[in-house]
Amino acid sequence: MFLFGDSNGEGGRPARVLAVSTIRAEMAATVWKVVAREGDSVGPDDVLVVLESMKMEIPVLAEASGRVVSLPVAEGALVQEGDVLAVLQQD
Repeated sequence: MFLFGDSNGEGGRPARVLAVSTIRAEMAATVWKVVAREGDSVGPDDVLVVLESMKMEIPVLAEASGRVVSLPVAEGALVQEGDVLAVLQQD
């Protein structure tokens, strides 16, 4: 979570809080399909990326509503546990 402005707010306005969620790979896998695109609005449980590991397809879901800020993976890429798959700016 990021806080913009000073803790008292600027010019009498409350400070703006920007919640950012980073989605990481839970295992080593291949990116089978990138479903979402940067700028897309997504809801909870929307599929962002589909990974493939040991011949199983594993959907990677959005954890909350928001906008896709970054998808630093490409189809066919190998990812390791902990690699960033997506960054969301939560509503």
